[in-house]
Parts: sequence; structure tokens; C-alpha cells
Amino acid sequence: MREVDATIAHRLESGVPLVGEVARYIISAGGKRLRPVLLLLTCGALGCQNPHRFNLAAVVEFIHTATLLHDDVVDESTLRRGRSTANEVFGNPASVLVGDFLYSRAFQMMVETGSMRVMQILADATNVIAEGEVLQLMNMHDASLDEAAYLRVIRSKTAKLFEASSRLGAVLANASPAIEQACAEYGQSLGTAFQVIDDVLDYDGDAAEMGKNLGDDLREGKATLPLILAMQTAMPGDAATVRRAIETGSTEELPAIVEIVRRSGALEGTRAAAAAQAQRAIDAARLLPKNEYTDSLLELAAQLLQRRS
Repeated sequence: MREVDATIAHRLESGVPLVGEVARYIISAGGKRLRPVLLLLTCGALGCQNPHRFNLAAVVEFIHTATLLHDDVVDESTLRRGRSTANEVFGNPASVLVGDFLYSRAFQMMVETGSMRVMQILADATNVIAEGEVLQLMNMHDASLDEAAYLRVIRSKTAKLFEASSRLGAVLANASPAIEQACAEYGQSLGTAFQVIDDVLDYDGDAAEMGKNLGDDLREGKATLPLILAMQTAMPGDAATVRRAIETGSTEELPAIVEIVRRSGALEGTRAAAAAQAQRAIDAARLLPKNEYTDSLLELAAQLLQRRS
């Protein structure tokens, strides 16, 4: 990861000072770097020492960071990882344009591998992520959204880059199609579980731990799984309160809605859904060679369920 961080710092250089300033601001905010970690752990599990692995780990972090910059503008977010968002500090135009710079820099870097397979995986992933963003936009304030539609959004918007990161490790290792598929399955399942737990913490955490404003998803009219399950299991009056909040994007009744979600058993149901995805990731990782890197992949999936931030 030190090699990855050095690569990130080097490739953020630009002749336009504001580009580097905005990009460094969000990248230095202390993210988990999970996607680069997945790529490197997968390479390690498969005994791969390909020198391109650090470059591609930086690429997936750049793509992820670009999506964050654009997300925060679309969602009008003011807080991320415990501090002001880039759009709050530098304005929307700078955030959008620097997000575009990070995407284009990522594509410059992936071309350097000289691998059409690598470029195909990352180009497809970036396209699916963009589709997921638009799909989420279309679903805003739709209280009739069901679990399948919710999962479709997060598999596109969040899990796809996890999947690509793990798959790239297998491609760099020249792994068999079966092992590549197991790596991709691990990444997709882990990414899905990660987002499901993130949605739990919107109703079962506090802003200091999460580093974001609790209730943001509700304000944006997102029908996340805790809300979907609460509407299915709560008393009719409570379900109507949740439905109304999603449709209007009002957080006036947020304390009552948090209580409804907790009382309805929706958090337990959502955590169970995350646990099922984590188990899928564990089952996939068990198909990889047994070594300390695979152990770390297994541990990562198991620990995800205890995530608090």
C-alpha cells in the first residue's frame, strides 16, 4: 500500500494547480483504500508479483475517488469522512471537473499495462457504475422500490468496482477462468455486503463514527434496505410515515423513522442480508490457494459485519 500511495501522489501531478489541490483533498481524507487492498490481496493469494499491480491499484482508487466527487455534487452532500466535502470547499464545478480528470488519468494509466483484458474490465466497470448512478437517480423518492431493485443499484454503483479490483488481481496472475470467476464473485459479494452494512449504519450509528450526516439517504429520497424492510414489517401507520418521508425527502421525522426502523426488525433483516453476501464472499475465497493473503481475504469478509464506520 505504500507503493500504491506513492503512485497516487506521483500521478496526481498536473500543470493545473487546482486539479492537484482538489484531488489531494479528497484522496488524503483517510479512506479505507479497500479496492486497492482487494487487488493486492488477490495478487498475493495467487502468487502474482506483476509490477503493474501497484499502478492498477492506484487506478481503481482514482476511479472510486472520481465517483465520490461526482456523487457528492449530485447528492448535495456537505460531509464525508468527518470533514467538509470537496464540493463544499471548492464548489461544484471544480469537483465535477477534477472528477473527470481522475477518470481520464485512470484511463491513461490502465493503457500503460498494454493489456486489452485489463482495459476491458475497467472500461466495463466504469460504464456499469455510471449506469448504477443514473438508475439510483431514477429511483429517488420511489417508496415502491423492492429489495431486488435496491440490490441491482448497489451491485452496479458500489460492488462493480470491488468485483473489478478482485478480477484484475486474477488477470494479472494469469489465473484460470474458474479462479478469475471466484475472485470476481468474492469482490462482488464483499462490495454488496459493504454497501448493505453502510445503509444499516445510517440508522444504527452516529455521525461521529460514520463521518457523514445521518439521515442523508432519507433526505435524498433513497429507499435503502432498512427502509424497504421497515415498510414491509412495520404497523400500517408507521409504514406510511416511512413512505411519506421517502417520497418527500423530509427528515423532519427522522428520530421517529429511526425508531420505526429499529422497532420493526428491519436492521436485523438488513444485517442478515449482509451476512448472506459476506458468506458468499467467504465461499468464493475458499477456492483460492491457502496462504496468508487468502486468510486476509476471509478475515476481511468476516470482519465486515462488525463494521461501525
